[in-house]
Amino acid sequence: MAVAVEADAHADIDADIDTDIDANFDRDKESSMATTTPGGVRAAHAEHGGGSHGSADGTPMSHRQIMEALTGLLLGMFVAILSSTIVSNALPDIIKDLGGGQSAYTWVVTASLLAMTASTPLWGKLADLFSKKLLIQLALVVFVLGSSAAGLSQNAGMLIAFRAVQGVGMGGLSALAQIILAAMISPRERGRYNGYLGATFATAMVGGPLIGGVITDTSWLGWRWCFYVGVPFAVVALVVLQRTLHLPVVKRQAKVDWFGAFFITSAVCLLLVWVTFAGDKYDWVSWQTFAMLGGTVALLGVFVVVESRASEPIIPLRLFRNRTITLASLASLFVGLAMYAGTIFFSQYFQLARGESPTMSGVLTIPMIGGLFIASTVSGQVITRTGRWKAWLLAGGVLVTSGLGLLGSLRFDTPYWHVAVYMALLGLGVGMMMQNLVLCTQNQVSPSDLGVASSVVTFFRSLGGAIGVSALGAVLGHRITEHLKDGLATIDPKYAAALSGSTSNTIPDLDALPAPLRTVIEGAYGHGIGDVFLYAAPAALLAFVFSLFIREVPLRTKGALAQAAEAAETSGEEKGAHSGGK
Repeated sequence: MAVAVEADAHADIDADIDTDIDANFDRDKESSMATTTPGGVRAAHAEHGGGSHGSADGTPMSHRQIMEALTGLLLGMFVAILSSTIVSNALPDIIKDLGGGQSAYTWVVTASLLAMTASTPLWGKLADLFSKKLLIQLALVVFVLGSSAAGLSQNAGMLIAFRAVQGVGMGGLSALAQIILAAMISPRERGRYNGYLGATFATAMVGGPLIGGVITDTSWLGWRWCFYVGVPFAVVALVVLQRTLHLPVVKRQAKVDWFGAFFITSAVCLLLVWVTFAGDKYDWVSWQTFAMLGGTVALLGVFVVVESRASEPIIPLRLFRNRTITLASLASLFVGLAMYAGTIFFSQYFQLARGESPTMSGVLTIPMIGGLFIASTVSGQVITRTGRWKAWLLAGGVLVTSGLGLLGSLRFDTPYWHVAVYMALLGLGVGMMMQNLVLCTQNQVSPSDLGVASSVVTFFRSLGGAIGVSALGAVLGHRITEHLKDGLATIDPKYAAALSGSTSNTIPDLDALPAPLRTVIEGAYGHGIGDVFLYAAPAALLAFVFSLFIREVPLRTKGALAQAAEAAETSGEEKGAHSGGK
């Protein structure tokens, strides 16, 4: 039976949330920073039969105990990000080996992003209803199974299917890590620990392409080990989480909104199918376009109706009455587009436009990842000291837009130091925006909505990445075709025959091509990928505009568990006073 929630209480929360936050902030300033577990949390935990946070005797959590609990979370995040980046530099070789083309290249990435996007709200809702520890361990198991199966793929279709299974696990890991962190640590202190998450993210982003490149270039390993290498990390994360993560489990009888999950997943899938094949299988303006867009709108309409009537909606629509949550979600949509576009298309640029090996392709992307690492770590530390976060969002929006605009000038012979500077600007911008959009959202919601609110922002970021990779991948195929036609017209016609009927949907083997033809193909990929970055720049500008209108609210100094325990104690006192009055 679903848990009954008073509608008037929800309305009061939504209407007065900003006032409540300011009041909480003023009241909480008298307390110490929430790197400890308040007595109220321990009392609530004991009431539900759990032990204390990080210790058996009920003492407050020290920084060391928090870091021990975070170790498993960071490992889980590392596995999720590693799995999405380790194949980026190996993809050209993987697709050639499995007989796929540009559309298969795009869908190997899109499948995992789509599954991650569609499953994120469900993981978030489940985290509000069931054990967060059990859920993140389940996500790790799903990830391990998907990774192992992906390594056994015999064709592009199998690989795409198993990457989708991986994506379900990745959705759980990325959403639950943020949710568990928010449950343990206050928004004010969370900036410091978000820096650790950002550092882990950057390390996986650096290590993934490098490890993938080395594995692909090592003859006795091969690209299949790109999928196997994350399995040991996932197993270690499972063990560490079992030993170090101790959260109170508040059991609730609840109904999961499976209909809502179905309709939002169907709408996203249909939208991605449209953007992937538009301009290739059919024109952008065609009956297929109208049918798919109409179907997407209809499914979203049904989703809204279902959510408005569900007792436990997968995405509570009332959250969007809060301006900060709405704007942060929209900004995350476009930040995701910029982040994933950079990760995926840089590997093609360095390998197919500049002729680099998979390993060197990973090395050459370090400026972008270094920028992300520095920005996320420094911004987290400064936000913890000052409590101010909006300036970082705005600076990040400017840097992402500038970086993508400058990357729009890429050509196959662009000096590398130019490329490095442009990548660093993009990385700095993404690092400043990514975690802080989640932070400002978590600061706006009550503990009971923490999981679903966090997953909403992650959902929109993943959705932006999935749409971006699909749409920009389709645009890239079209632009490469145009640039190839222009380039072939400038060389001896006899070289054109060497293409043997290949199209932009075929990943070329540059080493097997004569020098004039290789130059034409490198030029087509260099110019085409530059066009893709240029088309992505307006999306980053929109992220900046949405961030501009987010109102800066001081960060609270109590974690979600402490707030929930305090609310429970207050409620208990009020009930006691009411009973005494009788």
